Amino acid sequence: MISFQLSYDYRCPFAKNIHLHVVKALRTGADFDVTFIPWTMGQGHKAATAPDVWDDPTQDSANLALAVSISVRDHQPEYFLDAHDALFRARHEGGIRLSTLEQIDGVLAPLGVDLDRVREDLATRRPFEVLGEHFRSMQRYEAFGVPTFVVNDDATFVRYMKPPTEDGAHSTAIISALVTLMAEQADLNEFKHTKVPL
Repeated sequence: MISFQLSYDYRCPFAKNIHLHVVKALRTGADFDVTFIPWTMGQGHKAATAPDVWDDPTQDSANLALAVSISVRDHQPEYFLDAHDALFRARHEGGIRLSTLEQIDGVLAPLGVDLDRVREDLATRRPFEVLGEHFRSMQRYEAFGVPTFVVNDDATFVRYMKPPTEDGAHSTAIISALVTLMAEQADLNEFKHTKVPL
């Protein structure tokens, strides 16, 4: 079994690509033990004197999809992969900002997610607190963006350019190769094409 943590923010197209590969691989039987780590891009853009975004209700709309995903992951895990996939696709393929519960309801209701249960959880602010805990947990790795893999207590940011095809084996091979490289070549600090492949 390949074990790793993987951070995400639904606003990032590169997080979308790699997470859809992970979801595709898991759905087709990949032997991955994945911990999905929500991480907000908004924290890095706040004013120095402003409160942390997970403690600031004026920032809730920007982080709402993350908070909803935390609620589904923690309390309705049987729906998480479908919800995760659908939220990324809604944002990047459907052009939905995911900044209101009405928008998110339209994405998740067809999947069977209990949205009243999500609303009750959000009302306690627990998902926003968990978002802060996850963000702080990634600070020890000096994480600066998504998606970041954590393998063997070592973090690696990955920018993968293409979403998955219908071939789950291909997605499994991509994620397996990346995680194996991270696990076995810890001395490789940077590996980057000098231009975007055509």
